[in-house]
Amino acid sequence: MVGSRSWIGGLFNRTNTRRSSSEKFIDYPLSPVEEEKLQRLQEQLQVPYDETRPDHQEALRTLWHCSFPNVSLSGLISDQWKDMGWQGPNPSTDFRGCGFISLENLLFFARTYPASFHRLMLKKDGNRATYEYPFAVAGINISFMLIQMLDLCSGKPRCIPGMNFVKLLGENEEAFNILYCIAFEMMDAQWLAMNASYMNFNEVLQATRMQLERELSLEDINTIQDLPAYNLLYK
Repeated sequence: MVGSRSWIGGLFNRTNTRRSSSEKFIDYPLSPVEEEKLQRLQEQLQVPYDETRPDHQEALRTLWHCSFPNVSLSGLISDQWKDMGWQGPNPSTDFRGCGFISLENLLFFARTYPASFHRLMLKKDGNRATYEYPFAVAGINISFMLIQMLDLCSGKPRCIPGMNFVKLLGENEEAFNILYCIAFEMMDAQWLAMNASYMNFNEVLQATRMQLERELSLEDINTIQDLPAYNLLYK
């Protein structure tokens, strides 16, 4: 099921304004490697989705082929996109909320963890609600939530989860993409645990954010694979 245009914007606004009470603002040094990789990621966040760019068009086509390898896509504007959980026939209108990074996140998920990606997209686990969350639009909300939670729009993150994330990023340049995949798995697990339905998505996303903040605040996390929820990608 897909929702109205306000579904994305409303979630963005509510998620953006809420911070966990456990967040503490601190200062810390960055290594040259951490600084370089953080700057590179922040530059990626500034790239809007441009439906006129051939590379963006190709990325979108590739996402379809990864999602439905045996189904031909009739066009970049097509009602077929609704089968993946976009709000309408033109996904580019949904990307405006978070930019090209949200497409890159989905594409990384589909390519790197295809079994997990398809299990979530096709809602294969658990007892599903009559009105499920739209997969693709949920992915955009997760991208946005992570950017806010990690404080990536600041010069450097000022919260403990963000600070620890930069360390993981220094160790693995794909840390943000991998964290996105973990967050998607966590969100779906929360959805099932809360017996959620369409209108409960914001509560599920907030619960996911709180769990991620706790895991990223643990002292013994040195690599992205050390996060307890990382194993969800291989269940």
